Amino acid sequence: MTRDEFNTFCATFPATSHVVQWGNADVWKVADKVFAICGWSDGQDAFTFKVSDIAFEVLQSTPGIRPAPYLASRGMKWLQHYCAPGLGDEELCRHIALSYWIVSTGLSKKKRLELGIPLTPPEAL
Repeated sequence: MTRDEFNTFCATFPATSHVVQWGNADVWKVADKVFAICGWSDGQDAFTFKVSDIAFEVLQSTPGIRPAPYLASRGMKWLQHYCAPGLGDEELCRHIALSYWIVSTGLSKKKRLELGIPLTPPEAL
């Protein structure tokens, strides 16, 4: 996945916003809560996303995936795809979609309905 593909994909979710911060990282938020980041690692794009407790335990040992710098060190369940082999584009998109949904569950049901955010996780996950 390229940075442009990442940004195009993240823009498809309802109630999102995009900012560039932290030294040229593309940061995607749902209702002001971060759900995905594209920064860099050793000159390559690196994709950071929130995961479930189980996914955090299972995926962090996958080559090309690691606990997200800064976020995971603070006890948060965030992973970073930073090099090959890592995740394929389709799997990476599924994890970003799930990250969006996980982060959005921090909003009230009423707010999610107002913003057009699904109340159930993406079907593909």
